[in-house]
Amino acid sequence: MEVKKADFIMSNTDVSKCPKERLPEYAFIGRSNVGKSSLINMLTNRKSLAKTSGKPGKTQLINHFKINDNWFLVDLPGYGYARVSKSTKKVFQKFITNYFEKRLQLISAFVLVDVRHEPQPIDMEFMQWLGENQIPFSIIFTKADKLKPAALEKNVAKYLDTLTNDVWEEAPHHLVTSSSSGFGKDEVLAYIDSLNEVVNSGE
Repeated sequence: MEVKKADFIMSNTDVSKCPKERLPEYAFIGRSNVGKSSLINMLTNRKSLAKTSGKPGKTQLINHFKINDNWFLVDLPGYGYARVSKSTKKVFQKFITNYFEKRLQLISAFVLVDVRHEPQPIDMEFMQWLGENQIPFSIIFTKADKLKPAALEKNVAKYLDTLTNDVWEEAPHHLVTSSSSGFGKDEVLAYIDSLNEVVNSGE
């Protein structure tokens, strides 16, 4: 798939006000500062479609982007170490869970994980919550360019081993990316394209 068109549609905190179109939707979420905005800009060939910031917690709304006029990319607030008040964080968590529980157009979530780090409890808890609520998701490992190939492979394998030992019988689908080099871009878009084909075929 080639992204020829990417348009910002709306931002809000109320799931009921999200776009009414019955287009397939893919939600990107992860801990603050995991490189989500950079990944979205890389996937869409746009330098500033999603706003990047050195300050964790920049995304504080549900942001809808229409891609090629036939699917939505959804940029959700980062969870975890965002520098926001506890009361604001509770609101984040509420509308994030509302989105996942109520958004019928959602086909899959993509949980972003910085491949350089050990498995974080907050990531593991969030993925477990998705599983318990039967919400399909894949893991996207980010910042692959920060590691040498052998270390990258070792870290991914270790992360997946931790998941299968602690929570899952089988590791979730995963992809490896680098926003700075473009690594993994084609694989992510091809995966979304394959899911769109299934949706459109009515299977």
